Amino acid sequence: MNAEDRIEVRRIQVDGHHGALAGEQESAQPFEVDLDIYLDLRAAQASDDLLTTVDYGSLTLAVVAIVTNTRFALLEALAGAIADDLLGDERIDRVAVTVRKMSPPIPAVLDSTGVRIVRSSPR
Repeated sequence: MNAEDRIEVRRIQVDGHHGALAGEQESAQPFEVDLDIYLDLRAAQASDDLLTTVDYGSLTLAVVAIVTNTRFALLEALAGAIADDLLGDERIDRVAVTVRKMSPPIPAVLDSTGVRIVRSSPR
């Protein structure tokens, strides 16, 4: 395996109900998610066949489903749920998931708050 091979998906934009404050659970807020999916891409390189890799469209839809259909108080828990779901694909060795809250309820001027977690497959 080439440990540096990865699929990158950037700035998945989706609304969800996540946050530690009551109002954050009531009204949808904008989130962005970035993915780095580490897996061996040599078979895809050689075959030029989508069946020999992980479809980034499917990855994106999985993220959208998790962000829209779950509720977490912490971004850490949301990012972990995404990582756990993606690692269910046995072809994936490691994932890095970044979740950004684009309108955090903080009385300051800032673009976003966020977390980045890295998880490896237990296999």
